[in-house]
Amino acid sequence: MPSDARLLLLDGPAVQALLQPDAVLAAVREAFVLHSQAQGRVFPVVREKLHTGGVFGIKSGDVAAQQLLGFKAAGFWPANRTNPDLGAEPHQATIALFDPATGRPLCILDGNAITTARTGAAGGIGLQQLARPGSASVCIFGTGVQARVQLEFALRLLPTLRRVRYVTHSGSADPAFAQRFADRCDIAHAPDADAAVAGSDIVITATPGAGPLFSAAAVRPGTHLNAVGADTQGKRELPEGLLPRARLVVDDRAQARRIGEAQWAPGQPCDEIGDLLTGQPGTARAADAITVFDMTGLALQDLTVARSVHARALAGGLGTSIAWPW
Repeated sequence: MPSDARLLLLDGPAVQALLQPDAVLAAVREAFVLHSQAQGRVFPVVREKLHTGGVFGIKSGDVAAQQLLGFKAAGFWPANRTNPDLGAEPHQATIALFDPATGRPLCILDGNAITTARTGAAGGIGLQQLARPGSASVCIFGTGVQARVQLEFALRLLPTLRRVRYVTHSGSADPAFAQRFADRCDIAHAPDADAAVAGSDIVITATPGAGPLFSAAAVRPGTHLNAVGADTQGKRELPEGLLPRARLVVDDRAQARRIGEAQWAPGQPCDEIGDLLTGQPGTARAADAITVFDMTGLALQDLTVARSVHARALAGGLGTSIAWPW
């Protein structure tokens, strides 16, 4: 049996240094197209609540033509926020890539930065495909890690965006969040969620998904919404009565109906974002339509981004290579 095999380990700082926004966008776009063309498989998602109060999940898949196989083990541990001995970050993720011909592990990567970046890129692609041309204003719910990356990609990809209103769970302003974007847009705290939604072309919800964030009546015709936070059974951010008024787009139908916003309207017709990217008939946007992109996150996104990070690490001699005989 081979005894000279190596396993590459990439920790958080190494992964962060290798992530490039344009490369992440390209990898996520590729994942959606592969999924649309049935060239990449998404295996059933594991998403389970733990006795500790956390949630643990596994997303996995493969692309046979590219010899790509792997999984992401990830979840949410809320106690991490309040217990300094556990660390401050409640989201934890680890990605593993394998040789599909032999099953040998090739690379283990810290998945936190990859998850953040690929979700932000997916949101940006959703805005490019579904927001009305010339959209100038956005209302974003949340000011955490995912809210920041969603707004980063929105401002990067939609140059017409000028006005940002953000809503917080506490109802108080978040000066650090506003300062981060102050030189790129007109940004201000919005104390009234419904008014902020009604005054915006785009709405982004990036919260833990504890319940509806605004009223359905506040959403005007022509508004586009990126729904980020619903990724587990029982989670939601959008109000009752909104989805039946909207054109619904998802990353994966079965997954969205199980753990996304679509779980609250499982019988509603929906398109997949990859079908929009490949220009399939009937996917054009009506100007007065309310559109929703229900983002539950595909394993293929994690794998295509991780593969690009792995390739750059090998080319640059980065990471920690350890003996892994088998």
